[in-house]
Amino acid sequence: MVLDNETKFGTVSKVFHWLSAIVILGLFAVGFWMVDLNYYSEWYRTAPYWHKSIGILLLGFTLARLLWKFITPSPKTLTTHTKLTQLATKLGHLALYSILLVILISGYLISTADGRAIEVFTWFEVMSLGELIANQEDVAGSIHKYTAYSLMAIVLIHILAALKHHFIDKDATLRRMIK
Repeated sequence: MVLDNETKFGTVSKVFHWLSAIVILGLFAVGFWMVDLNYYSEWYRTAPYWHKSIGILLLGFTLARLLWKFITPSPKTLTTHTKLTQLATKLGHLALYSILLVILISGYLISTADGRAIEVFTWFEVMSLGELIANQEDVAGSIHKYTAYSLMAIVLIHILAALKHHFIDKDATLRRMIK
């Protein structure tokens, strides 16, 4: 297993990055689809169950990822990146992590507003804190929805920036996370 070094990301960072990307896009797609399910759909209970379970696992995975990011030095900034690019990178990553945490916490608050725990598959339960604010399910639901759309916008910018670095700037930005 290769660890992060001055020039590229290691195996652990790459697994965190790409697995998070796949899960986040999948959860968004399922969330977008399941809001239109009606009571008589065979997926009415199944889709939210999977969405919540995977969301809780993603929360734990994201906290582990942040811990890894904190204890492992990242590769050095490429010398071709301007100060503005470096600032945009830092702000973009801060936005990605912050918004993701808001989405995950608001999802927890939606699911536990009625006092019931979240069953994560059949492995364990995450206890409820109950209704902490009036109309918690609706307030957290709105936050969850709009931050999810915001996250997808930032993810799109993130992807476009990576592609710009690869195809236009022809620098190693994307290759450091792939190879």
